Amino acid sequence: MIGNSDSNRPDNSSLQLPRHIAVVMDGNGRWANKRHLPRAAGHKAGVNATRKIVENCAKSRIEALTIFAFSSENWNRPKDEVSSLMSLFITTITAEVKKLHKKNVRVRFIGDRLRFSAKLQDSINNSEALTENNTGLTLNIAANYGGRWDIVNACQQLLIAVQEGGRPAEIDEAALNSFMALSDIPQPDLFIRTGGEQRISNFLLWQLAYAELYFVDTLWPDFSDDDFDAALDWFSGRQRRFGKTGQQIQQERGQQQADSSSVAQ
Repeated sequence: MIGNSDSNRPDNSSLQLPRHIAVVMDGNGRWANKRHLPRAAGHKAGVNATRKIVENCAKSRIEALTIFAFSSENWNRPKDEVSSLMSLFITTITAEVKKLHKKNVRVRFIGDRLRFSAKLQDSINNSEALTENNTGLTLNIAANYGGRWDIVNACQQLLIAVQEGGRPAEIDEAALNSFMALSDIPQPDLFIRTGGEQRISNFLLWQLAYAELYFVDTLWPDFSDDDFDAALDWFSGRQRRFGKTGQQIQQERGQQQADSSSVAQ
């Protein structure tokens, strides 16, 4: 999923960048319908957009990118589309994982993979094993994933841990979070959804609690380098307060700048 970078694009190094970006890649089917093509053609075109955003995140030194490839509700789509998506998963993973590995990208999958075919599970396991020691961008692929499933699964795992430990339950946010998907990396700072819809659609419900939500009408196959830069520019202008007042944030930034100046001197 790594291609050639465009040296004419603006440098984002001066922006306040997110550490973790989460993306709902919406609009593949509508992109195909507008061109009188089968929906499968839209999903194939969407792979190219995914290559671009992986490359852009790596270039911008984003720590993590999480993409919503297949939700637990997507099994309800027409059988031929689901079959096409499963085949596309296998061919894409096989074709791309070695390229990603060479670029130091770590690939991980989140979701209930047991419903997938043995062949797809093998492709998933092999890609994770090949890239597990890479230290660059972490690419999380949510497949057969749902935010509600994630929370329920974490609750079940926490209960098992409490029972095995033979102690009273110590249930708080930190305990539950330790069993959530992606608990070992920063939670998403920026959520991007293409295709014009303005909802989260059961994606990372726990993890997106304080993410900045960015919605764009562009259909996913058309999501360009410029669209990515626009999202980063928008994020850079956001004031992230986490329950504090704007005045508190400004004071903290002023103190940080003063501390930095003192260290520099």
